[in-house]
Amino acid sequence: MAKLIKMPEIAANATSAVIVQWSRKEGEAIKAGECLAEIETDKAVIEYDADSNGVLGKILAAAGQEVEVGAPIAVLFEEGETEVDIAALLAAAGVAVEPPVGAGTTASATASASAAATTGAADPEREPDAAASGRIFASPLARRLAQERGLALAGMTGSGPHGRIVRRDVEAAAQAAPATAAAAAIASAGSDATLPAIAIPNTPQSSAAFTDIPHSGMRRTIARRLSESKASIPHFYLSADCRMDRLLALRAEINAAGTRKISVNDFIVKAVAAALQSVPDMNVSWTEAALRKYQQADISVAVSTEGGLITPVVRNAGSKTLSAISREIVDLAARARSGALAPNEYQGGSFTVSNLGMFGVREFSAIINPPQAAILAVGATLSQPVVVDGQLAVAQVMKVTLSVDHRAVDGALAAQWLAAFQRCIENPLSALI
Repeated sequence: MAKLIKMPEIAANATSAVIVQWSRKEGEAIKAGECLAEIETDKAVIEYDADSNGVLGKILAAAGQEVEVGAPIAVLFEEGETEVDIAALLAAAGVAVEPPVGAGTTASATASASAAATTGAADPEREPDAAASGRIFASPLARRLAQERGLALAGMTGSGPHGRIVRRDVEAAAQAAPATAAAAAIASAGSDATLPAIAIPNTPQSSAAFTDIPHSGMRRTIARRLSESKASIPHFYLSADCRMDRLLALRAEINAAGTRKISVNDFIVKAVAAALQSVPDMNVSWTEAALRKYQQADISVAVSTEGGLITPVVRNAGSKTLSAISREIVDLAARARSGALAPNEYQGGSFTVSNLGMFGVREFSAIINPPQAAILAVGATLSQPVVVDGQLAVAQVMKVTLSVDHRAVDGALAAQWLAAFQRCIENPLSALI
């Protein structure tokens, strides 16, 4: 018997995903465990494997389409099946479709199924016309986007089936919102007799050439998560200068004797883990119910990719050698840039390191990666004048800035941790013993 294939929740808490490409064409057989499609989550492209044998009878969501989790994306026929009433199959699953023209895979059923896959599953009962009923019908994705952008669904005109508001309607309303707000402000100012008249210059739209690059799922997620972080997490910042002379000398000695080259970032990850072991109350995150304290240091390392920033995790970094940390970071970074990370490889860290020193950045402040409570921003190592025993000297100095969630960590505790990290960096052998 034919069955619907639905968009899986590949990444935790994902509400939608994009089908990058189908690995099979309609009519081609597939076995359980073979790749059926490649799906882009917010951070990576994941192969979605078939869970049973069959034939890919009908594709309901085309490559490049964003589909809500749980919405149908294809129909899997049993071997030997040739005719399937797709409309009836969708209706049995609670997806509202237009009545099919006739039995079997008809043009009407196919078009309705594609619309259902795009806007997501609807109520089991067919939705009435929105204007006639007075209710607001909107897909879950449209409701979430409207809430994030502070838009009211009541003023929108739905372009989905039966007037249902879908994602494109919310995006159109979001683009129109600034102009509407500006017009309202001007009208309000003009009606107030106490305010001076406002002259609005008639400036034509710029004729400069430009290209609109559609946002990827990763870029949208980065924008949403970091906006939420900056708006909802009370950040505070602590900075420290770390003398790097001993660490650089030790690194040169290790690299001269070993077969694997150790980077400064490898030392930093190891020092962060050692400092978290020294000050375990720093290894926490905030939840509404409790303060969550982690038993090991899982260090997220920020990696820049073409699609945006991703933070693969070095698990239990405190128990690993420098060479093991180095190998793992190189492997994770390479697979992050190729989009081949599994969700468990970039989710669940307890602390993040973001290093821009290799770009010559002297110092910066980073935004906390929720639900973590801290992130360390690492600048370049530069030659600077220092005072040693009352004498002026030149030393290699690296500036770091710690961003902290004040709900979970107080200033004194954060200062203790930063001092512990500084000791590990300036006495690197202590972090290795």
